[in-house]
Amino acid sequence: MSNQILSVGCIPPNVNDLEKTLECSQEGGFNFLVTQILQKSDNPEKEPASLEPKPFQENQLIIKNSFSAESIVAQVSEWIDFEHDDHSLRISSEQAFRQQVEWASYNGVSAVLLPTVARMSSVVNFARCVNNSIDLLRFSGIWARVPLHSATNNENDAWLKWNQLRTLCSHNPALGIALELTKHLPEDESVLRRWLAEPIRSVIIPTDIFTLNAKGYPVLGKQHQKFINELFRLGPYFILSGDDSELFGQGQESLHLQYLKYLYRIKPDLTLLEQHADGYEDCLQAPLQPLMDNLESSTYEVFEQCPMKYVQYEKAVYHALLERVPPNSDITTVIMVVGAGPRGPLVQCSLRAAEKAQRKVKLYAVEKNRHAFVTLQATKERIWGDQVEIVFEDMRKWKAPELADILVSELLGSFGDNELSPECLDGVQKFLKPDGISIPQSYTAYISPLSSAKLHKEACNYKDRKNLETPYVVMFKAVHEFAAPQKVWDFTHPNTQVHVDKDGHPSNNLHNTRYSHNIFTSTNGGVLHGLAGYFDSALYKGVDISIHPETHTPSMFSWFPIYFPIETPIQVPEGAKIETHIWRLTDQRKVWYEWSVSVSMASPNHQKDIIIHTTPIHNCDGRSSWIGL
Repeated sequence: MSNQILSVGCIPPNVNDLEKTLECSQEGGFNFLVTQILQKSDNPEKEPASLEPKPFQENQLIIKNSFSAESIVAQVSEWIDFEHDDHSLRISSEQAFRQQVEWASYNGVSAVLLPTVARMSSVVNFARCVNNSIDLLRFSGIWARVPLHSATNNENDAWLKWNQLRTLCSHNPALGIALELTKHLPEDESVLRRWLAEPIRSVIIPTDIFTLNAKGYPVLGKQHQKFINELFRLGPYFILSGDDSELFGQGQESLHLQYLKYLYRIKPDLTLLEQHADGYEDCLQAPLQPLMDNLESSTYEVFEQCPMKYVQYEKAVYHALLERVPPNSDITTVIMVVGAGPRGPLVQCSLRAAEKAQRKVKLYAVEKNRHAFVTLQATKERIWGDQVEIVFEDMRKWKAPELADILVSELLGSFGDNELSPECLDGVQKFLKPDGISIPQSYTAYISPLSSAKLHKEACNYKDRKNLETPYVVMFKAVHEFAAPQKVWDFTHPNTQVHVDKDGHPSNNLHNTRYSHNIFTSTNGGVLHGLAGYFDSALYKGVDISIHPETHTPSMFSWFPIYFPIETPIQVPEGAKIETHIWRLTDQRKVWYEWSVSVSMASPNHQKDIIIHTTPIHNCDGRSSWIGL
């Protein structure tokens, strides 16, 4: 099976002849078939437990061989009772479970669908059996069947049972969810959003949750449609469950399948940001090291593809020129673009802004990357001519021939300061006039507590502490945030607090250290996997850029958020307080972040909060990740 495009399977109620049913399902437009391993009438739990269970008899089996195994999901029998009061029958059930999983593995089916989690009063023994069987399925997926609503009709019960199961299974990345939609979805949208951060491998849609429209065709309500559109973004398999008459037409697609494909065709178009991020969602990328490394041409090209960022920069320079120089003046404004890049998009912005404002300007384009400077020379020769003087120099060490009126830079990272914009601009403000303007003028970093099994799995794949103490740039997709982001710190330029030596260089970098303690309240329970980081920036007096979710600059895709992982996921009860501590630290060679999270609940008498979990401080002394000065 492939889930690169919409892939839909079916669960018919009865399969007697697997080959014939599979053929019917394929003729009906389905990509795969979900079927029981054993005939429903067969119930081996009646057999006494033995150390060596008897092999299956062929007449017991629906899946009898590996025929078209890649198109089959094997469903473990629902009758298996992991909590039976009778010890012998419980052992017999456990053996029956393992034997079915072994048979599925032996035949190489694409995935195994486990019994429904929500029907169990306790999942502990079931989790033990699953945990002991996961390694058998090295080449097959293993899906826990979880209805959105449990038998108790409590919106949280289903998630709590799933969460207990995967926790008892040590958050094993092989274990995923077959999320079964129910007729009534949780009314609280945050409950639904929490599921989007879970490892949903497939989505089961029973035909009985459909209603008939005025023309007699099956349709879904608006809330179901909206949630399914969110699920489409995650790319799971979809499975229709219902009677044969609803699933299989006379050699043609069922109306339910046609409707699901229709929803997929009319799903909302991707935004410009989503189009740019396609293929990068939930992929961990190491932040850039612009001072230590010379960036590649392709990296510059990616950044330069975002028109909205440069629209905002052009506006900022335009307004700065209007405010600084009166109309019809002969004054020439000196603009220095530091970190010009190979094609100088900020230089182009500044020239367009000057033309629009009808102000005279003199431009310097400063670039330290010797390879980018080659292209920059060609750009000057081909386009700018004498309008621009290009300089090959580290901006912090350059001795400018005159002072600048306006200093323009594009040194921001996903967390605002994580690509050392503060350190770079501290080093260049010595050639800014006392009343000079820095664009950007300031930037602010924000964090929020994050749940994402996918991101944590990706960080764990490296199997060492270093990668769980490294911040990553990520386009978030399968994530859920417990609360809205909060401010942690900001930086302003020019910085009047910098102590400089006789040459104008900062005497140390301690003024750029930061610490923030934030408290969030979780409206819903969940599993905390780390922190999300964002920034916004005031370029100049009302002209801003932002990747903060609530103020994101439309159509801007130059920056993805940042993800600070934690080593061990934390269970967060509903209503709990999540306290975060984050530091920005420095020495003579590097800058790094340290972070820690704790979860607390109010005591029974509400006199004080009781800490129920706290993480170690991550990345102490920059042992795992840092940015070189």
